[in-house]
Amino acid sequence: MPILQFREALRQAMCEEMDRDSDVFLMGEEVAQYDGAYKVSQGMLARYGPMRVVDTPISECGFAGLGIGAAMAGMRPIVEFMTFSFSLVAFDQVANNAPKMLYMSGGQFKVPIVFRGISGPGQQLAATHSWSVDALYTHIPGLKVAVPTTPAEAKGLLKTAIRDDDPVIFLENESMYANKGEVPDGEFLLPFGQADIKRPGTDCTLVAWGQGCLTALAAAELLEREHGIHAEVVDPRTLRPLDLPTIVKSVKKTGYCVTVETGYPTCGVGAELAALIHEHCFDDLDNHVVRVASLDVPMPYSKPLLQQVVPNVRRVVDAVKKATYFWSRRDKIVRRC
Repeated sequence: MPILQFREALRQAMCEEMDRDSDVFLMGEEVAQYDGAYKVSQGMLARYGPMRVVDTPISECGFAGLGIGAAMAGMRPIVEFMTFSFSLVAFDQVANNAPKMLYMSGGQFKVPIVFRGISGPGQQLAATHSWSVDALYTHIPGLKVAVPTTPAEAKGLLKTAIRDDDPVIFLENESMYANKGEVPDGEFLLPFGQADIKRPGTDCTLVAWGQGCLTALAAAELLEREHGIHAEVVDPRTLRPLDLPTIVKSVKKTGYCVTVETGYPTCGVGAELAALIHEHCFDDLDNHVVRVASLDVPMPYSKPLLQQVVPNVRRVVDAVKKATYFWSRRDKIVRRC
C-alpha cells in the first residue's frame, strides 16, 4: 500500500468521490485558488474547475447555509471550515438546520452534507482558533461525528461520510496533516460506529480519538517499557454513532479505564464515556474512570503554556498509574482475584 500524508489521504478520498459522483463538490474559504489553507485541496481546482471546487467569501453562516440548501436539492457538498472554531459563526446552520431538516420535513428532505476541517489545539493558534468541538457536536441528535486518527482512517471515514445521507461533522487536526501511513488504493470505506483496538493490552483501557489517541499510544508505549503496564488503546473513530460494546468489552477485561481528549473536561466526551462505562461496567471496575482533558482555561498562544494545557504523555501516564493504584502497589500491577 502507498504511504500518504494525512492531508493527501483526505484529498484522495474527495477526488475519488468526486470522480464517482458528479453531485459531490467542495466549497470553503481558500479551497480553490490558494489550494487550501493547509493544502488539503491542492490541485483540485485544476482537476475539477471552479463549479465543483468553490472559493467562498469569509461568511461561514452564508456558505454553510448554501451547502445545506444544495444538499436538500440533491447535491452532496463538502463544506470546509478553515477551523471549526469558525463553525461557531454558523452554529444555527450546522446545529439547528442541517440535523433537524429530515425530522421536521417528515422524511421529505435529506441533508447529505459533510462539514470538515480543523478542530482542537494546533500549532499555537491561540484561544479563539483552538476549539475542540467534539463534545459540542456529539451532543446534537441528527449529526454524525467522525474523528480519524490515521491517514487510512482519514480516507476510509471521509468516503463513508460523503456517501452518508445524514449531515456529518468530520474533525481533523492541523498537527496531524503531515503524519504518514499506509493508505489502501481505490475503493476503501470504513463503517461508522466501529471502534478500533489500536493497541491490545490487559492492565488498563485507554479510550482516545484523533490527536488524543496519538498521545495515548505514546503513553501506552512508555507505560509498558518503563513500568510493565500493558494498556489497551481503544479508538472509537466515530463519536456519534459510538461503538459502546467494544469499549465495554475492553473495560470488562482490564478493570480500569482512562479517557483522553483535547477538549475541555466539563461536559466533555470523556464525561459521557465515564458515565456510560460506570453504567455498563460497574461490577467490573476496580476504580472509577479517570479523565484526561485539556485544562479548563482558554487555550494559550505561548508554546510552553500550550504544552501544559493540552493532554501530554506524562499526564496520561500519571492518570493510568492513578487508575490502577500503581503507586500503592509498589510498582507492580496486581491482577484481580
